[in-house]
Amino acid sequence: MIDPRPLEDVDAQVADLIRADVTRQNSHIHLIASENFVSRAVLEASGSVFTNKYAEGYPGRRYYEGCEVVDEVEILAKERAQALFGAEHANVQSHAGSQANLAAYFAFLEPGDKVLAMGFDQGGHLTHGLPVNASGELYDFVPYGVDPDTELIDMDEIRRLALVHRPKIVLAGYTAYSQVLDFEAFRSIADEVGALLMVDAAHFIGLVAGDAYPSPVPYADFVTGTTHKALRGPRGGLILSREEHAERIDKAVFPGMQGGGIFNQVAAKAVCFLEASTPEFRVYAKQIVLNARALANRLTAEGVRVVGGGTDNHMVLTDMRSIDEELTGKKGARLLNSVGITCNFNAVPFDPRRPFVGSGIRFGTPAMTTQGMKEPEADETAGLLAEVLRHRDDPVALEELEVRIRKLAGAFPAYPEGFPGHV
Repeated sequence: MIDPRPLEDVDAQVADLIRADVTRQNSHIHLIASENFVSRAVLEASGSVFTNKYAEGYPGRRYYEGCEVVDEVEILAKERAQALFGAEHANVQSHAGSQANLAAYFAFLEPGDKVLAMGFDQGGHLTHGLPVNASGELYDFVPYGVDPDTELIDMDEIRRLALVHRPKIVLAGYTAYSQVLDFEAFRSIADEVGALLMVDAAHFIGLVAGDAYPSPVPYADFVTGTTHKALRGPRGGLILSREEHAERIDKAVFPGMQGGGIFNQVAAKAVCFLEASTPEFRVYAKQIVLNARALANRLTAEGVRVVGGGTDNHMVLTDMRSIDEELTGKKGARLLNSVGITCNFNAVPFDPRRPFVGSGIRFGTPAMTTQGMKEPEADETAGLLAEVLRHRDDPVALEELEVRIRKLAGAFPAYPEGFPGHV
């Protein structure tokens, strides 16, 4: 028999931990580029009874009975994703962005095939060929990077590498790069060498949905993404593709990469696609970019070096050596978190430090924008975090700064009434 008791009565420890993280979320300024806050509707769908249903396969072609309703929710999510992004096909089953990327490789590559992608040490993702990742183990990744002087992607260099190595896939995308990608130029290079064009849009797909960043869909053979960053949806992955690639993509996801979909998350994806199709979301997406620019401008004014000279998306990559040659990204990020600003340490291009220490900190504005903050708060936040880093060895100054940070965060709580619908 199903236990009808609420979480509080069944497992007080987990209930307490949920409350503790609600408190953390409500008392910090959130600047992790890959995080966001979801709506009550997304939370409800994510925590729904769809978690009980296991369904391998695709609508109308399942290996389990009782899939009539999950078929409907998957079709709804697919149709909404296709309409939102203007895509011919959408696969909404990938459990995460990494699985989406691996499925895309699995669909079109044989082990040892070449892929041209942004190097991990230059701003690329670990699934773009890092040797310790399955992508780097299975395929031959040729890395491209940024110009040492401008710290911007050099399309002429990418073309040169493509002509030399003749990759099967040209991959455009990043995890730590703050500019707009030239999808038309990537398409031209891919066509010149007879390659497929893949775009990993995990970080900016929410901005694309809100018309705040150019869409890669008209140019790419397939686009991978995540739903939990600027798109403001549940944890999960997404693949958009041309219809000619639909069958291979679907087979690569299932049975190639994973078993059944997580259908409570698919339902929540359907909700987030609906939310992202509204005029309000377009206002939100544009505000993300405005906040990022305000953050970058103030940091620059404070003497903190912004990699690439600025931002045209949702993230700002900074170099801690501009504050102190001895300051590492890891030390700076941990200090900031301790006083109420969450962020993540990150390598910068040509970083002499190992990735787990890094010289940089990556800041992102999707979550702070969801909190309701705009340019004045982004500017104030940048000033506060610069002060924290400069006064890192002054306990009195840090205590005073933390009071100001907590006050600002407290004025913009993500969940002012606690965890909606739960404890």
